[in-house]
Amino acid sequence: MDERLRKLAERVWRYHHMDHELQKSDIILVLCSHDTTVAERGAQLFLDGWAPLLAFTGGLGAITKRLWSDPEADRFARIAIDMGVPEDRILVENRSTNTGENVAFTRDLLRSRGHRIETVIAVQKPYMERRTFATFRKRWPEVDVIVTSPQIEFDAYPTAEIEKDKVIHVMVGDLQRIMVYGRNGYQIPQEVPPSVMKAYERLVEMGYTNHLIPT
Repeated sequence: MDERLRKLAERVWRYHHMDHELQKSDIILVLCSHDTTVAERGAQLFLDGWAPLLAFTGGLGAITKRLWSDPEADRFARIAIDMGVPEDRILVENRSTNTGENVAFTRDLLRSRGHRIETVIAVQKPYMERRTFATFRKRWPEVDVIVTSPQIEFDAYPTAEIEKDKVIHVMVGDLQRIMVYGRNGYQIPQEVPPSVMKAYERLVEMGYTNHLIPT
């Protein structure tokens, strides 16, 4: 990869991170996707004692409906069980198809089960930490949320299924969503520093537009 492109992409990657410090919470909520390392991160946090409950949220999204036949949350829950998480400590919400629904549907499920939740550790892909935080603050503002992700750097993140160019397309699209959804009221607004905005604009000029939404 061209060094200039790598630096632009890494600047956007770093912006997406919230760099929250973990604190013991009422629940670990894993927002599911194609990235099963997120399931492993959530399960390990449970096994390390950060919360007494572990929830998985996600049906089939744009990527996973091409890869799998079963809902993301069901698949992620099986990974957690295989890692040693007791099944009776796991909740599964497997209907949601976007981040807003992830938060709202899980909130409603927990309320219906009588769980009183005040603090949440949300586990997400590295380049979706910030959008997850902003969505929580809008859709479930009464809880304190800490957002974390698999502890991995940009250069090591891509896989055979999700190659580096595709990761950049998705990161650019998620940054656009942070700006658009903040204006439209789907999540709380987030400040985008000028250096990050310049990196975003340059990546768009370079053709990283596959994940952009119409505005």
